[in-house]
Amino acid sequence: MIKKSNRTISLIQIAFLLLIMFNTFDSLSQDIPSSKRSRDAIAMVKPNLVIELDKMGLDFGSPVYIRIFKEEKILEVWIQDSINFKLFKTYPICTYGKGGLGPKMKEGDMIAPEGFYFVVPNQLNPNSDFHLSFNLGYPNAFDRSHGRTGSALMVHGDCFSVGCYAMTDPVIEEIYAMVDAAFNHGQPFFRVHIFPFYMTDENMNIYKSSDSYLFWENIKEGYDFFMENSFIPPNVTVSNGKYVFN
Repeated sequence: MIKKSNRTISLIQIAFLLLIMFNTFDSLSQDIPSSKRSRDAIAMVKPNLVIELDKMGLDFGSPVYIRIFKEEKILEVWIQDSINFKLFKTYPICTYGKGGLGPKMKEGDMIAPEGFYFVVPNQLNPNSDFHLSFNLGYPNAFDRSHGRTGSALMVHGDCFSVGCYAMTDPVIEEIYAMVDAAFNHGQPFFRVHIFPFYMTDENMNIYKSSDSYLFWENIKEGYDFFMENSFIPPNVTVSNGKYVFN
C-alpha cells in the first residue's frame, strides 16, 4: 500500500472540496429532469432512506459516488461525509446481460461497459422504458480513443439487459432518489466507476491470462487510488490511450 503523509492527504481533500464548491454554481443552473413517476418513487423511498442515512451520520442529498463490480453483481452507493466518502449501501445487480467480463468494444456485442464514467443531470431519465434510469455516458474519451462504439448504456430498472446494468425497480428507485437529491443539493456530477471484480492482487492473479488483463491493470490504478487515499474518488483523465488518475 502506498503511504502518504497527513499533509498530502489534507491537500487532496482540500482540492476535492474546492472542486465540488466551484462546480456547484454550474449545477444549480442545470435543469434536473423530473416526472410524476420519479417524484412518486422518490416520495415513497425517501423517508426510509433519510432514517438509514441518519443512523450512519449521513445526509440525504449529500454527494454520491457509485462503484459497480460485474463478477460479484454488486452496485455500491457511497455518500460523502465531510470530504471523504462512506459506503452507505450495497445493492444486488439483477443482470448485466450475457456478455461477461471485459470492456465493451462495439455496438451490439451485448457487453456492459467497464471503466470510469460520470453522470450529469441531463443523463437522468425519469420517463425510461425501464422504469427509471441514468445514462453512463459510454463511450467516454478512453473508449473513443480505442474506437469503441455503443450507445444508451444505462443503469436502469426492469431487471432486463442486453448490456446495461439492470436493477429491480425497488432498487433503482432508491438509487435514483439519492442521485436526484444530490443534484438538487448542488452536486454537479457523480462518478460511476465500473470494475470487472474487486481488484485485489489475488483476483488479478486469477485472471492473468485474460485478454483484458492489460486494461484491468490500468483501471486497477483507479481502484487502488480510492482505497489508498482516504476514500476520495480520483479525478480521471485520458492520455496516450490510458486512464490517468490524480
